[in-house]
Amino acid sequence: MTQTSENVTWLTQEAYDQLKAELEHLSGPARAEIVAKIEEARQEGDLKENAGYHAAREDQGKLELRIRQLTQLLQHAKVGEAPADNGVVAPGMVVTIAFDGDPDDTLTFLLGSREYVSSDLETYSPQSPLGSGVNGKKVGEDATYELPNGKKASVRILDAKPHSG
Repeated sequence: MTQTSENVTWLTQEAYDQLKAELEHLSGPARAEIVAKIEEARQEGDLKENAGYHAAREDQGKLELRIRQLTQLLQHAKVGEAPADNGVVAPGMVVTIAFDGDPDDTLTFLLGSREYVSSDLETYSPQSPLGSGVNGKKVGEDATYELPNGKKASVRILDAKPHSG
């Protein structure tokens, strides 16, 4: 569960530990495995037409990008507690809203960062129009936010519970 502000990302201890473990794996065993694949593909000869070599190099680029992302994220992370279960929308909460107060037109999502999502829930950043509109609202309250076309949309907060996964 995370909340991102300017250049600080708030993480629960669980999220921090999982991201740190991922970084250690990518920096160690995963990196060594990619290097071995590249070396193995090099042994096959002509690099221009060697699909295995090019695929391994592409995988290496993705791996190095993820290592950089995790390193930066963890350098600026603040570890904190999960949000209180008090019905107030906050980062780290699973929120259910009704569009225009219509109880049949609902959306349930995680208010947080996509960097750490351990479920299939749709995720909205606290800085997104919807996220900033509902952040701090209580269950039963209405929230308004601006759509990309400049119009305003109204939602009612139906539920807000801390994310448990």
